[in-house]
Amino acid sequence: MARGRGRHERRGEMPLPSEDEGTMLCIVQRVVGAGFLEVLCTDGEVYMARIPGKMRRRVWMREGDVVLFLPWGTADKKGEVVYRYLRDEVRKLIDMNLLPEELVEEVAGAE
Repeated sequence: MARGRGRHERRGEMPLPSEDEGTMLCIVQRVVGAGFLEVLCTDGEVYMARIPGKMRRRVWMREGDVVLFLPWGTADKKGEVVYRYLRDEVRKLIDMNLLPEELVEEVAGAE
């Protein structure tokens, strides 16, 4: 039987948003259900994000989490969650000026 990763094992390198890949940083506003989230992105738009099956089973998402989001490029404002950042990774993103601290506080204050 295969062993799962330990709780304190390293996850590898933290992926960053890339304009070449089309990814952007978003904050979970609401958990809709059935594997979907409503996310507020750094461009000010609200999108409907789908959680892929491999993440749905292993990574729990809740309101206020910062995620890396890949829009599908269609007009209906939908896309897919690529990665969920941990608390220390969010602090690094704020320090690197990739994520506005006001956006994080705005969503945290609305809860």
